Amino acid sequence: MPHLGGMLVMDEGSPCFVPFSKAKKGRVSRISAIRVLEDSEGSDGGKKSYLGALVGNGAVVQNTAGDMSGGMQAGGLNSEVASIWIQCTSGSLYTFGIYSSALKSTQGYDQSTLDTVSVFKDIGANSGLLAGLLYSYVASPPPLLSSSTSTATAVRRCGGGGPWIVVAAGAIQCFAGYFLMWLSVAGILPRQPVPVMCLYMLLAAHAMTFFNTANVVTGVHNFSTYAGTIVGIMKGFLGLSGAILIQVYQTIFKNKPASYLLMLALLPTFNSLLLMCFVRIYNMNEGDEKQHLNGFSLIALIIAAYLMAIIILENVLTWQLSARICTLIVLILLLASPLWIAIKARERNFGTISRTSFIEGDQLADDPNRLDAEKIYTRQGPTGYLQVPGGSDEETDTTDKKTLQWEDNLNLLQAICTINFWFLFVATACGMGSGLATVNNISQIGGSLGYTNFETSSLVSLWSIWNFLGRFGAGYISDYFLHMHGWARPLFMAITLATMSIGHAVIASGWPGALYVGSVVVGVCYGSQWSLMPTIVSEVFGVVHMGTIFNTITIAGPVGSYILSVWVVGYIYDKEASKEGNTCTGTQCFMLSFFIMASATLFGSLFALALFFRTKKFYKQVILRRLQHFLRE
Repeated sequence: MPHLGGMLVMDEGSPCFVPFSKAKKGRVSRISAIRVLEDSEGSDGGKKSYLGALVGNGAVVQNTAGDMSGGMQAGGLNSEVASIWIQCTSGSLYTFGIYSSALKSTQGYDQSTLDTVSVFKDIGANSGLLAGLLYSYVASPPPLLSSSTSTATAVRRCGGGGPWIVVAAGAIQCFAGYFLMWLSVAGILPRQPVPVMCLYMLLAAHAMTFFNTANVVTGVHNFSTYAGTIVGIMKGFLGLSGAILIQVYQTIFKNKPASYLLMLALLPTFNSLLLMCFVRIYNMNEGDEKQHLNGFSLIALIIAAYLMAIIILENVLTWQLSARICTLIVLILLLASPLWIAIKARERNFGTISRTSFIEGDQLADDPNRLDAEKIYTRQGPTGYLQVPGGSDEETDTTDKKTLQWEDNLNLLQAICTINFWFLFVATACGMGSGLATVNNISQIGGSLGYTNFETSSLVSLWSIWNFLGRFGAGYISDYFLHMHGWARPLFMAITLATMSIGHAVIASGWPGALYVGSVVVGVCYGSQWSLMPTIVSEVFGVVHMGTIFNTITIAGPVGSYILSVWVVGYIYDKEASKEGNTCTGTQCFMLSFFIMASATLFGSLFALALFFRTKKFYKQVILRRLQHFLRE
């Protein structure tokens, strides 16, 4: 990298270059690898933190004062708070049952036509390739540092692209799809042809992939050391979003499904547009980030428990409007609480900074030996700096360099050509496919086994809670065992798929209460796949093209669901029902189907186990070394 002859100015985490000629004279010194620390009055009277940079070897020194360390870390937390809030309004697809009846009656659809529209909902929700490609193009941060110092904060480019573009694209699709649907249902537009309505639904569903991709991949960039935990949090809040939106509907728009469609057009759109500028990549690895993620995790668990209590009480008691308003207010306060974590983190960082003794630029000029010329100082430590290898004569260890660069190797086409990709694809098809087939048929299963409508509706409502627990728990637990014991993450996919096969077998047994137990096991294990698969993608194929690759693998879910739902569950049910006049009762209706699905998930677990053995050495030599490198900083 050529000599820049200037300084980097960090303002709110964004770098701008300032020539030395414009810096405060007499205070800038270049010492081997320049280490200048100075606060200078900006033109607006405010403070800007200056970073000195000598680039003979591509080294960059980062100031622990001002916005660089404290601001960057707090900025990463602010980004995750914004992502959590966007996720909380992105799960409109999980509430299709609320407005499907209005869609059917106003448009004159029969059940088959309504199912066709619903299919396009599933297609849109699982076709995230465009979202991944857009994210890779506009949002992946180009490394400012040389490869030997790439673990330090990689500063994003000023202005231009960013994850906000992906969020904005999702907001446009969300508004267009639901608003046009509402115009048709409300009678403002004439009845739309079925293909046109399918297009509206496709747009609305496709928006979720853009929100999800932007939030999940940005979270992995910002908290790569605990990728499983952050993916679990993001996916968990998405899983809870359906229950959150239903609470808003039941409080404000109960028995007004057309108005609910208008709410879906406006609430997620404006929420994401207001927050999208906060969703940014900071690439900041701080020692206490686990503490902050634990705070987010605790809040997520509290919200899930609160929603579960509300769902159960709603099925038992008759609620007055005042009670619903109170519960909604409490829910909103709980959803606002992640901001408190970000605020406290920012206060703690700046409080620490204010107590730190800094080495002024003129002191460095007087005493060049004050800092070791063979070290680069970055981030905040007990003395104001932490050291990482650097200097003009010192090269980073070759193994560490490979460790840090490995993740940038594979794009989508390269990943598709690997065996690991197809092992993960098959495992996902078996796990997500059988899970979707279960939830899509849970009401019919309950009816055939003699469960009441109240019991089956409770099972459907609580599915989102089990789904959340799986999404959150698998990410958190797999992170723990990866850090503490070095267990490769595909092992947890194999374990959860094997456990899911047990859940399917329990449902197939038809024993009293088996549907309760089986649905909990299948729901938790199904949710686990949603956090494990994207995290494995980020580790095995790299975070740079993570959005494109994991959205491609997600297609395996509806593919597996179609095969198992239509060719297995539907075929066997219709065959048994034909003996009883198109209605089937008894364990024989679904027993064989669920034993087949149990075999399918066990088959998928074998592929996941094979992936574990193929990547076990890679996790030990690359992933663990990378995590240890980050944690040492």
